[in-house]
Amino acid sequence: MDFTNRSNELYDVIGIGLGPFNLGLAALLDSVPEVKSVFLEKKKSFNWHPGMLIDGTTLQVPFFADLVSMADVRSDYSFLSYLEAHNRLYHFYFLEKFHIPRKEYNHYCQWVSEQLDTCRFGMDVQSVVPVQLGSGDSVYEVTVWNDALQQTETIFTKHLVLGIGSVPYVPEAFQEMLGKSVFHSADYLSNKEICANAESVAVIGSGQSAAEVFLDVAKDQENQGFSLQWYTRSKGFFPMEYSKLGLEYFSPDYTRFFYQLPQEKKDQLLKEQDLLYKGISSETIADIYDYLYERSVGSEEPDICLQAMTEIVGIEKNETGFELHGYHRIKNERFVDKADVIILGTGYKPAFPGFLSKMKEWIAWDEYDRYKVKEDYRLETYVEGPGEIFVQNGEMHTHGVGAPDLGLGAHRNAIIINTITGRDVYPVQTKNVFQTFGTKAAHIPVPL
Repeated sequence: MDFTNRSNELYDVIGIGLGPFNLGLAALLDSVPEVKSVFLEKKKSFNWHPGMLIDGTTLQVPFFADLVSMADVRSDYSFLSYLEAHNRLYHFYFLEKFHIPRKEYNHYCQWVSEQLDTCRFGMDVQSVVPVQLGSGDSVYEVTVWNDALQQTETIFTKHLVLGIGSVPYVPEAFQEMLGKSVFHSADYLSNKEICANAESVAVIGSGQSAAEVFLDVAKDQENQGFSLQWYTRSKGFFPMEYSKLGLEYFSPDYTRFFYQLPQEKKDQLLKEQDLLYKGISSETIADIYDYLYERSVGSEEPDICLQAMTEIVGIEKNETGFELHGYHRIKNERFVDKADVIILGTGYKPAFPGFLSKMKEWIAWDEYDRYKVKEDYRLETYVEGPGEIFVQNGEMHTHGVGAPDLGLGAHRNAIIINTITGRDVYPVQTKNVFQTFGTKAAHIPVPL
């Protein structure tokens, strides 16, 4: 096989998708010259959840959870380096906040992506298949549509890193209604103006995204006068767990503990840990309450309703808008409400990329059609040879609640880089928390 021309280059690593995790990998690999890498993204530029860059929203993790710092604080691509480059160190110093504006985090990531020659945008990966070299070693053939050149390229790599992230989740009962007036919160800002002309707006969901959208819509409701409902099937609008010892569950130590558990126990634990990652930040809850309190001054009653314990089981279109068919899960009562605009804050789900469709038979799946993932984030495959496929944020079922957390991204990338190079490029610490998740080594487990 000929690798002499540009369209047949052989890389050590190709990263597919350029979200924060693969962008962090690209940044950390910039200091590892023996690894030849390229990162491919079909979008024209880096843009992280643009539909949710609402004014006033912040990251839910401290700024140390940038692309690189938790693996290399001396990196030129840290958030502090970004502040220095933009003459914002004193501004940030006086701000005295750990949680930075989401808008600034997005700009920081754009700044990093623009400095890395290995990041190529407008590159839509079409397919990935394993092929053999004349030596007998397996590599991956990656077929890419180059939007700038309007042509297909074929490149080859020893290793792949999947960083495509998750996709908006819409319950099956709502999918037929998706359109201009029924949309996921991921598309909120591009559809925000529709709310201003509505007579009634409904927000469905109880996570952070639903809460941020509700508050932003409520501020418009004050001037526009439409009615606003917020429904969630959860038992309340509860805060996300954010105590200091609770945060230790987003550590390499807990990931290591979780990985060693039987899969049945992992699945059970994840169902019991919703508030570690599915709740609303206490700050957002406080902002919502403060806003509603101020709106109620003088015995005013804004046309706003917050209703928990309530599942919207169906949506039907009528001549004037939509009918929401609801069910109160505690009182066992059904009801019908109306809305002109419906915003679905129904979360995200892992995505199986179309470009891997030809690889499906080469990948090992568990009984629920999920990736089988090794502790160092390699997928279990049936491909012979040294080449590996790594996954970013597709391993919650095997590695626990920290999989989508920005604070563990650099740690995971350090492990991936160390695995690829066969050496400790970035040292990985083994003791990072005060608590013990299992039993102490000196203890002898006693059967019950």
